[in-house]
Amino acid sequence: MAEPLRLGIAGLGTVGAAVVKMLNANRGQIAERCGREIVVTTVSARDRNKDRGFSLNGMAFLQDPVALAQSPDVDAVVELIGGADGPALDATTAAIAAGRPVVTANKAMIAEHGNRLAGLAEDAGVGLFFEAAVAGGIPIIKALRESLAGNRISHVIGILNGTCNYILTRMEDEEKPFDVILKDAQDLGYAEADPTFDIGGHDTAHKLAIMTSLAFGTEITADDIYLEGIEQITLEDIHAAGDLGFRIKLLGVAQRTESGIEQRVHPTMVPKNSPIARVSGVTNAVAIESDALGQAMLIGPGAGGDATASSVVSDICDIARGAMLPTLARPAKALEPYVRAQMRAHEGGYYIRLNVEDRPGAFAHIAERMAEQHISLQSIVQKRDPKTADPETPVPVILITHKVMEAAVRAAVEKIESDGYVTGPAQVIRIESL
Repeated sequence: MAEPLRLGIAGLGTVGAAVVKMLNANRGQIAERCGREIVVTTVSARDRNKDRGFSLNGMAFLQDPVALAQSPDVDAVVELIGGADGPALDATTAAIAAGRPVVTANKAMIAEHGNRLAGLAEDAGVGLFFEAAVAGGIPIIKALRESLAGNRISHVIGILNGTCNYILTRMEDEEKPFDVILKDAQDLGYAEADPTFDIGGHDTAHKLAIMTSLAFGTEITADDIYLEGIEQITLEDIHAAGDLGFRIKLLGVAQRTESGIEQRVHPTMVPKNSPIARVSGVTNAVAIESDALGQAMLIGPGAGGDATASSVVSDICDIARGAMLPTLARPAKALEPYVRAQMRAHEGGYYIRLNVEDRPGAFAHIAERMAEQHISLQSIVQKRDPKTADPETPVPVILITHKVMEAAVRAAVEKIESDGYVTGPAQVIRIESL
């Protein structure tokens, strides 16, 4: 058997501790599968004395993660600090410069600096692995980078944020409003004290940008994604979706178009009988559509110590076996510049909710504005009960369109809002027939 792989782990939080425990618990099996033992020789963390459920005996403890990356007692570095910049980036670049492969679970760092880090790793002749950076325990990076190497991928669609999926699931199941469920999610630890990064769609966008690069051979461009969060989703929308045979999910969508690559993150209505609609709670799911395979879907836990550690250990095993792959599925110098498709050229069906003033001519005027943009309506639903409602209160009206260009929908809604027949902004949600 080959010499043991000496591992340095920077960051001993939930994931780091789970990685050490997994390596210890399955030491013999891992050695048999990798052809060599994997030994944690060096660790770095803020607090040496914290109880993590295992002993640090036999491991060198370094406060500075850069010193760990440069240690002569380390063959490979696992970065689990987090954050796009700072110590995480410093340790990663130091490890690459020292000729050591790196495993990271850091989606923010890969989304922000992945193009440059890929080039540095390839120039240094070392691997940069990041299976755990997207969808936790789901092996989506390996699927895109290795398993589907012979396929031409056309679409990647995913539920990539467990917090948002948890909130939307409970809103539907318990008929409670967004703010109440968000507070519960924060109390249970599923949402941060400042949940903006999750509920605003930014976390999903980082993960989508990484998958887009792997799927379509483009440079990572996390700042060039059409982005909507779930903050404006109401119980009224949840109920309407259910009545119409849909369920609302926050999706990350990337697809090839004639004008470039379209990347978008937004709430989406999906048919209740579709596989992705059945993914509930904190679970993640990714669907890939390609020429040879057709559609494949991977479903599993998208976060948590054990699930994420599973992906981290998988990457460590690849290093132990001597695997050397281009970081982003093809050499960094061969990545194509990202060309963004015009978002408003997206074609599909739309759900539009309007609060309409109850006065003569309002409905006719709305229909006229839709007709001006050549929008064909599949259905019009008035949600207020005329027997009990206050005639002075605006009427909730829901329009479902047939397939139409998004630019037409936005133009019609803008006109309707400015004409004075509706109160408040319109709610527009895309419909995907998955």
